[in-house]
Amino acid sequence: MISIAPTVATKMASEAREAPALCLAQLRLNAGLMREAGKRLRDLAPPFAATLARGSSDQAAGFAKFLLETRVGLPTVSHAPSIGSLYQATSKHFRDVPLIAISQSGRSPDLLAAAQDAKLRGAVVVAVVNDAASPLADLADIVIPVHAGTETSVAATKSFVCTLFALAHLAAEWSGDAELLAALTHAGPVLEQAAQADWSAAVPLLLAAEEMLVLGRGPTLTIAGEAALKLKETSSLHAEAFSSAEVAHGPMTLVGAGDPVLAFAPLDAAREGLKDRLADFAARGARVIAAGLPEDTASAELVLPFDADVHPIIGAIAQIQSFYGLANGLALARGCNPDNPPHLNKVTRTL
Repeated sequence: MISIAPTVATKMASEAREAPALCLAQLRLNAGLMREAGKRLRDLAPPFAATLARGSSDQAAGFAKFLLETRVGLPTVSHAPSIGSLYQATSKHFRDVPLIAISQSGRSPDLLAAAQDAKLRGAVVVAVVNDAASPLADLADIVIPVHAGTETSVAATKSFVCTLFALAHLAAEWSGDAELLAALTHAGPVLEQAAQADWSAAVPLLLAAEEMLVLGRGPTLTIAGEAALKLKETSSLHAEAFSSAEVAHGPMTLVGAGDPVLAFAPLDAAREGLKDRLADFAARGARVIAAGLPEDTASAELVLPFDADVHPIIGAIAQIQSFYGLANGLALARGCNPDNPPHLNKVTRTL
């Protein structure tokens, strides 16, 4: 008989539950500066944008890329920190290009060095940061505080959710997307329901797993990436994230009977082909766990509670909000401490 650890109070769990209220407060506090930032960036009319981040923040950067390319219509590249911090080789083409630097602490040395190098090349540094008094905020041209408050668990939760929310707000103002702005305004109950959603039924399916795939696409691809990172970090579970489209190009051969697959189903055009992909995994005996529209997740062994009648961007944010409860419970069940994963620190000092 499988033994599941009882739910206990952890910093990770309590901080994750703070996110919905913090997002609504952020929306109010940032309203004016987001309008100004959106206008400034529109007027700048850059040929492309770039992101700069590491760890969970780099997953958020992937979300920014999706938002800017689908909402603003702006090609967006990932600028590796080492290009600026080690090689001082930031492209001259970064002049008048927004560099969206994302960091919870705003203090990682390589991120600061890369942002500074880009600024010397004329980039417009946009700092999306939890600590508005940090060195990253000090050097930025535009500062967007995520207002997540102090986060003490090494595993970032509320700061990640608040960062996604801030990036969606910025993209909505930049593009003039009234539908997304309205969805953000009414997102409170959706995120609160997501925070309370019980995904613990997935714990027995993952308790003894040594490796697994996590799937997403479109707005949920970086949600899958963040989930896979958290599973590694908090449960010592080797989880790898893939696009539900790309997974058929090789990784599917790694999955057989009894292997878990966790799918964050998108609610937009990226749903294309997902139903058949999950059915393929299920037919091979994989233990498919999914959150999404009923018609897309019908073949899953476990369908997680999820309100799919929402804007696709809000739905993606809600999925990671719910996942954090599962990650916390799974870590405890596997005898891990999600607040203090081994060998990790809150601020990563990479040179």
